[in-house]
Formats: sequence, structure tokens, C-alpha cells
Amino acid sequence: MPDQSKIRNFCIIAHIDHGKSTLADRLLERTGTISERDMQEQTLDDMDLERERGITIKSHAVRMTYKAQDGEEYIFNLIDTPGHVDFTYEVSRALKACEGVILLVDAAQGIEAQTISNLYLALEQDLEIIPVLNKVDLPVAQPDVIAQSLEDLIGEPAEDILAVSAKTGTGVDDLLEMIIDRVPPPSGDPDAPLRALIFDSVYDSYRGSVVYARIFDGTLSQGEGMEFMSNKKRYDAEELGTLRLGRQKVDKLSAGDVGYIIGSVKDVQDTRVGDTITTEKNGATEPIPGFKEVKPMVFSGIYPTDTDDFEDLRSALDKLQLNDASLTYEPETSAALGYGFRVGFLGLLHMEIIQERLDREFGLDIITTVPNVEYRVKVSKPGEEDDGNIVTVDNPEEMPHYGDIDEVYEPYIRADIITPSDYIGNLIQLCEDRRGEYVEQRWLDTERVSLVYELPLAEIVFDFYDTLKSVSRGYASFDYEFIEYRQSDLVKLTILINEDPVDALSTIVHRDSAYEIGRKLTKKLKELIPKQMFEVPVQASIGRRVVARETIRAQKKNVTAKCYGGDITRKRKLWEKQKQGKKRMKQVGSVDVPQEAFLAVLSMNDD
Repeated sequence: MPDQSKIRNFCIIAHIDHGKSTLADRLLERTGTISERDMQEQTLDDMDLERERGITIKSHAVRMTYKAQDGEEYIFNLIDTPGHVDFTYEVSRALKACEGVILLVDAAQGIEAQTISNLYLALEQDLEIIPVLNKVDLPVAQPDVIAQSLEDLIGEPAEDILAVSAKTGTGVDDLLEMIIDRVPPPSGDPDAPLRALIFDSVYDSYRGSVVYARIFDGTLSQGEGMEFMSNKKRYDAEELGTLRLGRQKVDKLSAGDVGYIIGSVKDVQDTRVGDTITTEKNGATEPIPGFKEVKPMVFSGIYPTDTDDFEDLRSALDKLQLNDASLTYEPETSAALGYGFRVGFLGLLHMEIIQERLDREFGLDIITTVPNVEYRVKVSKPGEEDDGNIVTVDNPEEMPHYGDIDEVYEPYIRADIITPSDYIGNLIQLCEDRRGEYVEQRWLDTERVSLVYELPLAEIVFDFYDTLKSVSRGYASFDYEFIEYRQSDLVKLTILINEDPVDALSTIVHRDSAYEIGRKLTKKLKELIPKQMFEVPVQASIGRRVVARETIRAQKKNVTAKCYGGDITRKRKLWEKQKQGKKRMKQVGSVDVPQEAFLAVLSMNDD
């Protein structure tokens, strides 16, 4: 069993694309954990999607052995964390499992929104912070300027901030020594009741759910009975081990260790991130604080383009959920799209990744409806004296009847936007257009400013991020956190085609923007829906009131082509006959809505 004083548990936090996974590669190389022959870029990112996008989607852990300059041998447990706002809770639990963090900042791009967000998470856990400048070998790098910004942010003297290049390996040896000097060893009593924090879990089709945990107190031995404290589920620790790019079995894990636990857990829902594991006998009474249920924030309907693929889609979502407990889904039906599922995601990136994986890994062709957030609607029946009851709505079709609604509440987020000063005006305008409420503005240095706004979550799930990048020419970065539900004047906008409501195109919008959105949407649908043999009205309505309308003209056949002479009454007779035929056709005819129309809602702000 390793000496606790020789263990260092740490993680790397950074904004997306600041070189976190590349630095992890260099640490693996310098500690001899991986040979040069087996080396590949983003070693800890084992998903094709992670490599292509250069992002970490799932956190990873790896154990390294390092022989320091003083001749002593140290054990480093590196917990690699996701870098995107959707996975903030996972990052906070990974940080809880550590004593120190490397705060990695790109010397060319500087401090960004996610950097500050993750820094605050680390400060809340009272961790030792080692600021490091990366990519100092780039011609556009400004290490002195960025180091000064970091000094202003965290108080570390600019001259003491380590400069490295994760790509070439410059400065990595100094960083390894700095980890030993500055990250405190874990504290914990190996003889106390067991308390182990789950910071991740993966599903193994042969062994069940494999838990990645950090032992805070006590010792867990192979074969010992264990209990998950949040749900009181009990299993036996069939196999324990440490993580050196693969699983290495050990007989026991003790205070300070990071490793894996296998206990034939059949359901990944039982191994919740942030939960505490203790022993069945003489277990701990108090769990490690900070655990919370991860709840989806964004909902969308997913339908197979071919209805025969419904069971394949169910099977694919089942398999994805095995490795991703935050993914939720339930069956739903749509008059327009048939059978499908209402799926809950942590955020837009999470949604995009799941859609991409359904396409790549399972070869499914799917249609997704407009992303929605979860609303809370206070309803009361006429004549009732009480305050009414609250209904949760994550699908526009579930919105109660217009006359029964007292109040509607929507989720609000606190957005932190970091931008060069040239684009402040554009971004303030963007936030104001999206019903944002100004909170504060603070200068990080002479060039960069942080804007803080409170915004409805529904306004950012649409195309906020793309528009933000567009109006700032790609320089602004954005991070957000959920704050609360607030009352808003929201209405259900229903789309009717040929006077029949199309449920998959319904959406919940603010009353002030309902007319504008309805007008854009009907105009877009007019372009996308092919002409019929009869006139087709496309309408947007709130309740029974139509707020926008476009008409798709009928395809015309020249029925008078054969009339080459004679009285005008012959032509009028033929036109009247054609008119009556089209009227009858309209009553019985149905309009097939092409798949592109369901994507129209997503792209209607491109105009």
C-alpha cells in the first residue's frame, strides 16, 4: 500500500481547445506510463468524436508513477475532466476528488469564460491552484500579457507562472516537480469508516457498471460488502484496482487512492456521479457533501425517418444510456412524425453528441424537433378558490389549455461572456434582443471584458452560441449556470397547415416575439412545402387567434387550352367546374410535410 505522503491527486482545468488533453499526453510520456510507440494524440480521449472535435466529453482517470529529482518515487492520479459547460457538475465532482488543479491557459487566446467558471469551482473546493501558460511556442503567443491577466485574476505573481508547450514538451519537467511541491498529499484515515466518492462510471457489457472512485477515508477490500448512500443499494466489491490506461487489479483501496470498483451493478443509474460508497458493516453515517441528481435541461423529440426503425432507435438509446446516466428518454407519438422519443439532455452540446452517435455508431436516420426547455405552468380551473397546481411541461403539446393557465415560469441562467472590447456593443445588443437582464461588466485587462447577463434558457438553446461567435468574429467565449425559474408571459405558438395543427412544429415563445416568429416560420414553410392541386393556407396561431398566415398557391392546369374559339361562357363553365373540383379536393386532401420543414424552426433566425 503506497505511503499517503507520496500520493498527489490533481486534475487539469481549461477552456475548450487550450491544450488540456495534449498536456495529459506529455505527462503520460514523461512519467513512462505510455511508451513512445503506443503514443497517439489525445490518449485519454477514446471516442472518435472527442478526437475529431478536440474536446473531452467523458472524464478519465490515470495513475502515473514519477521518480522525482530528489530520488523519491511519487504516485500521480490525474483525473481528466470535460471542458464544456454542459458537464459542469461532472467537473465539480472530479475536482472534489483532488487536492490540486493545474489551471491551463492558452498564451495566445488568453482567459476565457470556461477558464473562470472552472476556476471558481476549484476555489469553492479550496484546492491548490497551479496556473500554467500553454502554447508559448506559437508566434502569436503573448505570455507576458496573459500572465499579467492571470496575476490580476488569482493573485499569483506573473513571474512565477510557469510557461509550457504541451505540444513540444517544453517546461513539462518543471511542472511535474511543481505538482510535488505545491499539491498537498491526501489526508484521510485508513482506519475510519469507508467514504469513497464516485466521480465517474462506465458500463461494461460483461461486468456491469464499473465505478471510478476516490477513497477519502477507510479501506475497501476485495469481496467486502458495500453500499451506495444515496439509494441504499448494496453490492459486493468483486474486483478493485487502479487505472494505468487499463485496469490493474489490487486487493484493497485505501484512503487517498483513486481506482475502480466492480460489483456486478446491472444498472448505471445506481452508480450516480457524486454519490458516496461506504461499507455494509460499520459504514459511515455522513456522505461526502455536494451530491445532487443530474437533471436534463433541454428536451427534444427524436423520431426515425423510417417508422420501421423505431425499435432500433429504442435499442440505440438504451445502449447510450448505459454509459450516460444523464440521458433520459420516454416514448411519444406525433401525428406528423409517428412514433419516437422525447429525450432529455444536459445541454446543446450533449444533444449534438447524442444525435451524432445515433448516426455514426448505430447508422440511424433521425429527425429531431425543436429543442425545448422545461417550463412550470400554474393552472387553475374557473371557479376554484385555491392557488392552483404546478404542471411541468417539456413538450409544447403538453401545454395546458390557454384559458386554464394562471402563470408560466421558465428557467433563467446567468451567462458570463468574455470578449475583446471591440465587440461589446454587438454582444450587449444580442443579449438585449434575447430578453437578457444586465448584471455587471468587468474589465479583465486593457483588451478583454467580462459581460454578465441573466437570460432565459429558452433563448440560448436556439442558435445563441452561433450568433455570439458570428457577431464577435469567433473571439467571444460563453459560459452559463442555471439560477432559478421566473415568471414570464409565454404562449404556445401552433402551426396549422391546411387548417390542421402540426404538433411537431409547435413551440413555446414569449408573447412579444410570437408575431415575428410566426411570420418567419410561415414564410419559411411556404417555401419548403411543395404546391398541391389545391390552395394550402399555412397559419401560426396563439389559441384561436391567427397571428401570421401565408398561402401556398394551387398548381394550375390550363383547362381552357382546348377552347380555340366560340363564346366566353364555354371558358367560364370550365373554370367553374375546376374551382368546384379544387374545393372538394381541399376538403379531403392531405398535405405531406417534407422533413426539411421540421428543421425550419431551427434555421429561421438565419434570415
